[in-house]
Amino acid sequence: MFATQQKREEMSTERRTFLKQATAAAVGVAAGGMAPTTLFAQSTTRKQPGYAPMELGLLIKPSPDPEAKIRLVRDLGFKTCFLSLDGYLNNFTPALTKQMADLLDKYQVIATTAEVVNPQPLKWNFTEGPATIGLVPRAYRKARLDALKQCSDFAKTLGIDKVQTHCGFIPEDPKDALYPETVAAIREITEHCAANGQSFLMETGQETPTTMLRMLKDVNNPALGVGLDTANLILYGKANPVDALKVLGPYVRAMHAKDGKWPTDPDQLGKEVRIGEGEVDFPKVLSMLHDLGYKGAVSIERETSGPQQVEDVKAEKLYLEGILNKIKKA
Repeated sequence: MFATQQKREEMSTERRTFLKQATAAAVGVAAGGMAPTTLFAQSTTRKQPGYAPMELGLLIKPSPDPEAKIRLVRDLGFKTCFLSLDGYLNNFTPALTKQMADLLDKYQVIATTAEVVNPQPLKWNFTEGPATIGLVPRAYRKARLDALKQCSDFAKTLGIDKVQTHCGFIPEDPKDALYPETVAAIREITEHCAANGQSFLMETGQETPTTMLRMLKDVNNPALGVGLDTANLILYGKANPVDALKVLGPYVRAMHAKDGKWPTDPDQLGKEVRIGEGEVDFPKVLSMLHDLGYKGAVSIERETSGPQQVEDVKAEKLYLEGILNKIKKA
């Protein structure tokens, strides 16, 4: 009888704890934030195998069919992938960790970096982008920090040591009121990632390389680095990636291989195109990264979908392999 009563009391205590956490999460979401990251933080860390410097990979969005996406990475002949995880926000559970880990093991794929950019709204243009993208806009900063902390905690369980996002249109004027606020936000997420044994990477695009360099210096944390997106620098009209590497090269720890053309409409970004058809000088970019001692992956990102995306990625892989083989033989 006593054992039964004790069990009931334990169950009641567990239920009250769960309800308290769930209520706190619901209140946070209702207030416009994300659910507390502690609900999704995991304690175990998976060990991933290593990979060769400049190993080709593919950016994938696993949700809602992670097996199909991870199998595609293997079927296309890649050993690494870059995970875009917005589809799992507020649902980074131990069950998801197990599912993803099992699939990565099954198909012998290494996840190199994890990224989230949500929650919405996100307007990928010049007119609404500054007020909606990244950690710069005050209205969305807390929710984006919470999302990134979720991503970091989940990535840790998979053994992923890099977390990346677009930080937004970082002001070029350091006296702009938004600039020190953004420094504080990037410092906060960098420290969170560092505590998880990870680097936090700012993805190039919305800011000039010089502005990003200033941010690196002002945050002043060795865990902060750069995710080089070769096309974004051009699509946003900020720089070409060759010159950007002269400024940011030592800080680059991940790379999106992507091509594009300069913007000709002052309201809209430039056009992303298949690698080899745009303005990026891939032989020079990859050669510079090699000379800099870059150890990360070269992750293809093609912003189309369906069969055309697969066909484009196949062609892009062959194109990049030809360049990398020449560099490695030189």
